[in-house]
Amino acid sequence: MKKIIVLLITIGLASNMMVGCKNKELKAKSDVKVKNLEFNFEVDPETFEITTESNGVKENAAQPLEKREVSNLKKSKEEVTWTYPNDNIDVKVQKKDNYLDVKIKSNTKEESEFSWPKVNAESYMLPINEGKYIPSDDEYWKEHLTGSEYNVIESFSMQFFALNKKAYSIMYIIDNPFNNKIKFEVKDRISLGFIHEYPSINKNKEYGFKIYLTENNPVDIAKTYKNYVVEKGDFKTLEEKEKDNKDISKLYGAPYMYFWDRSIISEENINWDLLRKNLSPKLKERIKELLKTKVEGGEEFVQAFDDVTTLEFADKYTKSLIVRSINSIGLLKELYSPDVFKNIDKETNNILSKGIDNLNKMELIQLNKRLLKSELGDIAEPIENWGNSKTTDVLEDINKSGIEKMWIGLDDWNEGFIKPELVEKANELGYLIGTYDSYHSIHKPGEEGWETATFKDKSLYENATVINKDGKINVGFQGKGRKLNPTLSLSSVKERVTGILDTGVKFNSWFIDCDATGEIADDYSPKHTTTQEEDLKARLERMEYIRDEKNMVIGSEGGNDFASKTIAFAHGIETPAFSWIDPDMNKNKESEYYVGRYYSAKGGVPEVFAKQIPVKDKYKRIFMDSTYTIPLYKLVYNDSVITAYHWLWGTFKVEDEVKNRMMYEVLYNVPPLYHIDKNEWEKHKEEMISHTKVWSDFSKKAITKEMTDFEILSEDRLVQMTKYGDDLKVIANFSDKSVNIEGNEIKGKSLIIFDGNNKTIYTP
Repeated sequence: MKKIIVLLITIGLASNMMVGCKNKELKAKSDVKVKNLEFNFEVDPETFEITTESNGVKENAAQPLEKREVSNLKKSKEEVTWTYPNDNIDVKVQKKDNYLDVKIKSNTKEESEFSWPKVNAESYMLPINEGKYIPSDDEYWKEHLTGSEYNVIESFSMQFFALNKKAYSIMYIIDNPFNNKIKFEVKDRISLGFIHEYPSINKNKEYGFKIYLTENNPVDIAKTYKNYVVEKGDFKTLEEKEKDNKDISKLYGAPYMYFWDRSIISEENINWDLLRKNLSPKLKERIKELLKTKVEGGEEFVQAFDDVTTLEFADKYTKSLIVRSINSIGLLKELYSPDVFKNIDKETNNILSKGIDNLNKMELIQLNKRLLKSELGDIAEPIENWGNSKTTDVLEDINKSGIEKMWIGLDDWNEGFIKPELVEKANELGYLIGTYDSYHSIHKPGEEGWETATFKDKSLYENATVINKDGKINVGFQGKGRKLNPTLSLSSVKERVTGILDTGVKFNSWFIDCDATGEIADDYSPKHTTTQEEDLKARLERMEYIRDEKNMVIGSEGGNDFASKTIAFAHGIETPAFSWIDPDMNKNKESEYYVGRYYSAKGGVPEVFAKQIPVKDKYKRIFMDSTYTIPLYKLVYNDSVITAYHWLWGTFKVEDEVKNRMMYEVLYNVPPLYHIDKNEWEKHKEEMISHTKVWSDFSKKAITKEMTDFEILSEDRLVQMTKYGDDLKVIANFSDKSVNIEGNEIKGKSLIIFDGNNKTIYTP
């Protein structure tokens, strides 16, 4: 009969069986002192159950697992160790000053996994995106989490989770962030189980936790984690980053605006009557050939060139297809054909004499414009008038409106090549402007669907892609192509970035997709075996190369905190991409919830960004509801990483949430995110100017301060307070009713900014 062993470990008692944590206040780079509670605990090695006791209150910190055989049980004044021989697992529970240190080590080289802890709570504080407060009996979260399994380093913005018990919180800080999953079980209440995989290719066979007890509030939890990060040397403020690149200060108080203008030529530049009558047959056939063979989805445009020469007039739809077609082929190096383009002038000949393969992309676009004009003749206006020439006018108008700082994002670098004057003007006005880039996916040579999935080194597709542990190729984004092993990417990164900048385009910022999302992988290929840790390190190295060698202000999608020292800004933590969850959002074009197509008839903001939609209540609750959101990330990283929404969910996207989002942007110091062309600017101009004025004035002061406090001030959780430094505070009322807080009446959907002795009342 097995003997049940229970170890009682009490803090402060002089016994070799008693191990625990002393009451201690830590102060890192923070004005906030965190009180980690004094506690005793009991541990049962057979079930790995842990019970804590603080101030006379016992709580279950880890639920009992099925009983296991235990061997090598040892205890001393400082630690308790044992072995699970049937699992090849060694466990060490060690006394530290103010936490319990748990290590779980595998003794086998084979693939294996171990599940611990399994926990439950009254509610949870989890670093999902910005941070979520999740009551364990909440019907919305129960539905959302049913059957869910989270990859922790990808799904959590920081590496901890906290259990809210009746008397205090129990916080687990994850020591080894790699190869971890959390599986949610939903019955009457939500519980979660932590699972660690031990890959055969990884020599690190240990994971574990630092377990703290804190007061039951997000501030103590977040600040405990911040102290841990600082002590590891993994925290760097924006002001410290600014010493390496002064352009980072251009982010302070800067809204984020994606500019959309890919028009080499626009509808207004074409005489449509002349096009119908005089379009050169050779040029028409050349365009149709290229659309069929070189432009993704181009075959649907081909018919428009036959229709336009037979119709009595060019309708709006046909005009749109033709303009999009010309804009697509204007980017191709295959456009030139001596049989088609016979009327070229001396300057065009001089460009051709360099050799098309020797032209950079900006030179190629200029060549193609001259080639097209040589055959279009009077059908098209002079080249200098081509495109939506009002883009720089919009930029100047924004500047004159009082928006002095701005981060401008472009869909890709080609937009900068098409509109170098836009990039030039942004620099002149003191703005940051950057291109989207990605090294996550690679497509088969000759079948590339995206520019970022195209690489000059064609051997990478066969020799540098990730192989999963089942021997199968790890497919790329949206199931297309393959995932590129980051450890084999740096030479291609250098080649691409240098090639883009050598054109003379003056980007001063760079946005890299995926590298801060935690979407990393073990690569089991015998030719380039790579662990998740090595994958992540290589992603950081390539961002650091662009940041340091090219002097760019770096941002990435996600912003999970392993990248916090590398990046200055992140898109996606505040509201992630979630339209993939529901066909009504991503497939059903007849649904009122359909987010829209990645398409613009005039080459401006695509429908997926410009179209305002409602969101189903269950998704609004999970992803946007302020009653569930808590600023865990901001409490740690407000003065280190500037976080915003995913670009699919900008400030105006959800039609009945715009005011709430504007309030959230002030309360949480989150930059507004807009998508702009000349039409969208005119449509939303007044709202953007008035909101940005209030937000920017506030954010310039808040951005280099630590978020020092957060409180829920009403039972319905709709009245909330944030504090930055010592004397900058916001109280926001998300409800529809007026409330009186600290002697101040705050109307529904309004907030007050307290800046020292000054008060600003704001109703979006």
